[in-house]
Amino acid sequence: MKDLTPRREDLEPIEIASRDEIAALQLERMKWSLRHAYDNVPFYRKSFDDAGVHPDDLKTLSDLAKFPFTLKQDLRDNYPFGMFAVPREQINRLHASSGTTGQPTVVGYTKRDIDTWATVVARSLRASGTRPGDVVHVSYGYGLFTGGLGAHYGAEKLGCTVVPVSGGMTERQVKLIEDFGASTIMVTPSYMLSILDEYNRQGRDPRKSSLNVGVFGAEPWTNSMREEIEQAFDMHAVDIYGLSEVMGPGVANECVETKDGLHIWEDHFYPEIINPDTGEVVEDGELGELVFTSLTKEGFPIIRYRTRDLTRLLPGTARSMRRMEKITGRTDDMIILRGVNIFPTQIEEQLMTVTALSPHFQIELLREGRMDQMIIHVEAAEGASDPDAACAELQKKIKRNVGVSTRVTLAEIGGVARSQGKAVRTIDNRPKG
Repeated sequence: MKDLTPRREDLEPIEIASRDEIAALQLERMKWSLRHAYDNVPFYRKSFDDAGVHPDDLKTLSDLAKFPFTLKQDLRDNYPFGMFAVPREQINRLHASSGTTGQPTVVGYTKRDIDTWATVVARSLRASGTRPGDVVHVSYGYGLFTGGLGAHYGAEKLGCTVVPVSGGMTERQVKLIEDFGASTIMVTPSYMLSILDEYNRQGRDPRKSSLNVGVFGAEPWTNSMREEIEQAFDMHAVDIYGLSEVMGPGVANECVETKDGLHIWEDHFYPEIINPDTGEVVEDGELGELVFTSLTKEGFPIIRYRTRDLTRLLPGTARSMRRMEKITGRTDDMIILRGVNIFPTQIEEQLMTVTALSPHFQIELLREGRMDQMIIHVEAAEGASDPDAACAELQKKIKRNVGVSTRVTLAEIGGVARSQGKAVRTIDNRPKG
């Protein structure tokens, strides 16, 4: 793989500023953001008043813990525009969730917000090893989902040539990567595996592709999957993090020279880690739920938003800003099976060690009699000589390393559902109630 370490002189000064400088900027911007939300969003005025706090109570960054959390349900309850802090006429763009699990959550961006978003995505791409003039192939979905347009504007801001492919039509994805000479691809890691399958189907050597960098986000993925992709394509695979409620992609990103966690762009987003059960802030280095407060957003400020993502905060390395570990799971997608807490990434970790099986999998939960059961649906890797033995091996590894008994079933090649966006890792067929 090429050495793509950015030159120090190409970084923004704030990326390598002292912690004191970063904290001073955060405090100034946090005071503005709390006041902006309180003065312009009735929800926040009531929420703060009910909690007995006022923006003027913020004297230090630690005072933020006095303020109440914002939940996804609060956004749904204020559908569509009740969380906006500017008149709707000043909103340049709307994005929204699918609403498949309830009322959609709607977010809005002013012209300045769009520029801020593009700036942090451009910073993320530069940290990933992408350079002005590179061809960036965007396979994130476009539309109300923030992934596609967020990546697109950031790549343009950096000065790249953007190929706005979106998801799907995998055969065409490979053709365009090859024909246009893309050096960076932005895509979900699960769909990158589908692209890898298509390279193999076409008899192409992925290591000879033009790709140097893959920027993967929108779903949890493991370092084992990173190694699989990097080896297959001879390229760097880095993690990008974001969520619509906070901004979209570009809230945090790994640096290509270290790949040791995602640097949070703390000049725009203030992170906390809390105990998900008590809501208490925990020390840096402790595992807990990630909470964000926006520092510069005009249209849709967000105060102490509970992301449900589980991670920990660590000191900066390649940049001064703190890092977050790769997301290990969510408080709301954790599987509790016979008293054991399990995340899909734990199953993936074990699967990636069984070379006779492909990396595609899906978890099915069901109830047989009085007992919950987990079935792992997998596929054989191309050319595997004894996939049944590989299934038995995976079953033993899950029992030994994760601590639960499962059934591993072998589907035909292509039989496990492929994702052209976020992977649906778990299907829960247990009776409700």
